[in-house]
Amino acid sequence: MGLFGTIGYYICIPFAALLRLFYNLTGSYGVAIILFTIVIKLIMLPFQMKSKKSMVRMTRMNGRIQEIQKKYANNQAKMNEEIQKLYTEEGINPMSGCLWSFLPLPILMALYSIIRQPITHFMMLSQETLQKLVDAVTAAGADMSNIVQVMKDGSTQLSAYGQINLAKVAASMPELTEGIEGWINVNYNFLGMDLTVNPWDAVKNFASTPAAIGLILVPILAGGSQLLFSMMSMKQQNSDANNASMKSMMYMMPLMSVYIAFIMPAALGVYWIAQSVISLIQEPLMNKFYNSKIEAEEEARFAAREADRKKRMEEGRKQQEQYRTQQEKKLTLKEKQQLAQEAKLTKKKITTSEAGRVADRPYARGRSYQADRYDSEN
Repeated sequence: MGLFGTIGYYICIPFAALLRLFYNLTGSYGVAIILFTIVIKLIMLPFQMKSKKSMVRMTRMNGRIQEIQKKYANNQAKMNEEIQKLYTEEGINPMSGCLWSFLPLPILMALYSIIRQPITHFMMLSQETLQKLVDAVTAAGADMSNIVQVMKDGSTQLSAYGQINLAKVAASMPELTEGIEGWINVNYNFLGMDLTVNPWDAVKNFASTPAAIGLILVPILAGGSQLLFSMMSMKQQNSDANNASMKSMMYMMPLMSVYIAFIMPAALGVYWIAQSVISLIQEPLMNKFYNSKIEAEEEARFAAREADRKKRMEEGRKQQEQYRTQQEKKLTLKEKQQLAQEAKLTKKKITTSEAGRVADRPYARGRSYQADRYDSEN
């Protein structure tokens, strides 16, 4: 086992333990995969919520971004600068949550390994136990054509789905597996279908039976549910469905899902269907939740900005009032000084005039002046 094989094996351990737990509880491989999918979605929910919040906020800014793109259509550098400035002002990281979008891929690869190698990756039995079982089945005279393949140098090794076929043969011979600690006689039937069969084999060897039709429908439902999810996501993001790149992506991923689900065990297609159905339920709920939450945040930010603006306006008004009062005080002081100066000048200009003279007294006429004050009374 190479380095990547070893790493892959250890990645499979927790997922295999989870799938094994659900199989032991339900006795159904298909139900175990559905429950496994639900738990994986719950584990990934915090990361998806972070990514969804960022996506919703960016979607709400599409109008402003388009305005910037239109305004600076001929200046790419300025356009990028203004868009980045907008992201900074709104506290958005466009790359936020991108890392978590790659998490489903290693989980899918781990699940494929668990389905394809049930003895070493689902039951977690050793390579030594696997080899002993191969030898025991060979000695029992079982058909090994679907289990091992002969190499050019004459050696033999397990075929791509050899472990699945070996597990089925061993399950039909309980005496071979007796005493193997950790052995599970896995029943792969689900809704009348054998989940280890590749749906494309059902197409090549088509028979008008519910099992064959069900196997063919699995990859179609897997691709159809993913296409429906892609269309829903695009609609919620207000994306331009006529955009060539967006439109190609919307159809390309579901088509790839259909292709992969046809050439791999049907169990993988069941996982894909379950994941898409859960996403179809989860997506509108998360979209509604974050739209409401972000609207509340935006209203709170707007209210805070308005309160800050009013506060600054009030402070400015007070400063203007204080300045006006100070100016009035200064003006009053100047006026007082001017009046005092004028009074002083007026006092200096007072002279004895004939208007105030009475006989020899120059200041006789005043406030209490009486012309006959000094006349003799007869």
